[in-house]
Amino acid sequence: MFSSVCVPLTDLSSVGEARRAGLRLSAALGFSEVKSGELGIIITEAARNAVVHAGSGQMVMSAFSYDHERRMDVLALDKGHGIQDLSRAMQDGFSTAGTPGSGLGAIQRLASRLDLFSTSQGTALLAQVIESGSPSAKQGPALGGIAVPVLGETLCGDGLAWSQKGDVMKVILVDGLGHGIDAAAAADEAKKTFHQYSQYGPAEIMARVHDALKKTRGAAAAIAEVRPLAGRLTYVGIGNISGSVLSDGRCRNLVSHNGTLGHVMARLQEFTVEWPNDAILIMHSDGIQSRWDLMQYPGLMARSPASIAGILFRDFRRQRDDSSVVVVKGQN
Repeated sequence: MFSSVCVPLTDLSSVGEARRAGLRLSAALGFSEVKSGELGIIITEAARNAVVHAGSGQMVMSAFSYDHERRMDVLALDKGHGIQDLSRAMQDGFSTAGTPGSGLGAIQRLASRLDLFSTSQGTALLAQVIESGSPSAKQGPALGGIAVPVLGETLCGDGLAWSQKGDVMKVILVDGLGHGIDAAAAADEAKKTFHQYSQYGPAEIMARVHDALKKTRGAAAAIAEVRPLAGRLTYVGIGNISGSVLSDGRCRNLVSHNGTLGHVMARLQEFTVEWPNDAILIMHSDGIQSRWDLMQYPGLMARSPASIAGILFRDFRRQRDDSSVVVVKGQN
């Protein structure tokens, strides 16, 4: 299971809306009453911080369920002036806005993982809440992602799915044509087919997805297979999904062929590239602008995949389309 929701943070009344949206996701995940309570506190404090200190922002919450782990990623994103002294800000009682100053400390105590990335251009706060399993117990690549509908829609035509066996991770990002219910149906069919045939290589999975989508309006998609121990990534793309591998300060764009899955697929070709220990895979739909450059964010590439996805979503989201981005990093 994967699902995301984005709540604009415009004033303090938005805090309650964000909390309710997050608790609906946690209920769908099957979180316990205790974990849901902790999650509610985290969302409340993170959303309030964004409104009070930055004036506005957005809260993106993503639910992940795989193997024996259920995880909620809470991302509070703003474009304020940043946190000047992170170490002091984490101390209870410290505040620059006349508040009790217990928010970040409470989040740190309750979250399974806290990741803060703050510059003069804004702050991305990531709090992960895990119902079972341990963030350090899983081996292999780590993944973070976001997929939210265009404003005015409740269903998202972009979709994300993945499978992991040992150190090998396969991931699909799909963009159903248009948006709304029909685009979401195409994305759901692609994800279902991906899981059904995830034991195969990327090209074979994509061929199966193409056949399955003939009854839908169609989609663009890309599938990546990451093998860290073998040091390679295999990629196949059809349509306007962008894929890039970042390593050693360089960015290598991955090739997608023209076409629409379910309708026209003139060519299906896998590409294999090197996957160094420091590699980062970024895939996104055309709901995210392609002019990003992570080198403009010193220190960001060392952060969690979810934090990187959050910054790209915050700064490069197009408002007129469904938006999705997935980030995969080498080893947990």
